[in-house]
Amino acid sequence: MNSGPQRASRILRKTQETDIELDLRLDGSGKTDITTGVPFFDHMLTLFTVHGFFDLTIKAVGDIEIDGHHTVEDIGICLGQAFKEALGDFSSINRYGHCSLPMDEALARVTVDLSNRPYLHYDIMPLDQKVGTFDTALALEFFRALSLHGGMTLHIEVPYGENTHHVLEAAFKALGRTLSQASAINSRVKGILSSKGSLVD
Repeated sequence: MNSGPQRASRILRKTQETDIELDLRLDGSGKTDITTGVPFFDHMLTLFTVHGFFDLTIKAVGDIEIDGHHTVEDIGICLGQAFKEALGDFSSINRYGHCSLPMDEALARVTVDLSNRPYLHYDIMPLDQKVGTFDTALALEFFRALSLHGGMTLHIEVPYGENTHHVLEAAFKALGRTLSQASAINSRVKGILSSKGSLVD
């Protein structure tokens, strides 16, 4: 539930595959308490949170004995829902955000429109199949679930890089910065930043 001026939300999701508790505060300071059972994913979510200046707590138990797919995708679902609920009717926010962020030899470009029109464009250079035990193909599943359930038009591009860890780190950091910019309150925005006056219908 949207907590009004605090711009925070709590999402609970329990299925036969995952059990997730997620708390998000948009106007935070980068505080994290994240345990998903997928260590590299914990690292990426921490980077996302710190560089987005959100506060994020995630406690997830999933069927990682099979693989990380359900856990990673379902956290994307929950995080998208959390953003959407915390934003309420999308009033008074910048709505758009963009960040071009380097990580050593890699460069990530992330652009978002918090429009309630979900769409993902994902164009990342070829990656190693694994970083540690993390299946890098799951990054796409996370970003897709986030955009769909957050109502985000989201473009993620990493045109070059050599180290797969750096490529994904740049993408997650840039995503945090981009969503921080787009979700920030703008005093010049009166109501909804849309010529039709609504982004929730």
